[in-house]
Amino acid sequence: MKKITLLVLALFLITSCQRNELVKTHGISYLEKREKLIIVNKSNKNDVLEIFGTPSTKGMTDDNLWIYIERTITRGKLLKFGRNYLKKNNALVLEFNKYGILVKKDFYNRDKMNKVSFAKDITENEIRRENFIYSFLSSVRQKMLTKKK
Repeated sequence: MKKITLLVLALFLITSCQRNELVKTHGISYLEKREKLIIVNKSNKNDVLEIFGTPSTKGMTDDNLWIYIERTITRGKLLKFGRNYLKKNNALVLEFNKYGILVKKDFYNRDKMNKVSFAKDITENEIRRENFIYSFLSSVRQKMLTKKK
């Protein structure tokens, strides 16, 4: 009887340790719903700032390219041994014209990001090979000169 009671108690403690899902969000929450509030060729920078706030990232060379990110990580269930896994990974890329009007918007979710293809060609770097040979020979020369002194 004691074994059954301990087993039931242990099973109860293991299953009810954490009923609420632990969610860590980085960036803008509900990005997919907010994205529908802005309209191409109608919304401007002020509208976007009011809905989203300041962008996560701006373009490197162009300040008219704004990027908003939403990333949600949660802890796995007992079968996944409590490891973290990615629940949401969304990105919104907005492009404005010189007058501040929204010209283009692209929404990327986790499925759309996986479909990006990369080139499989490999570029040979001749400069790197020459630099390696030069550095190797110069180190040998330096060792020879130190032994003479």
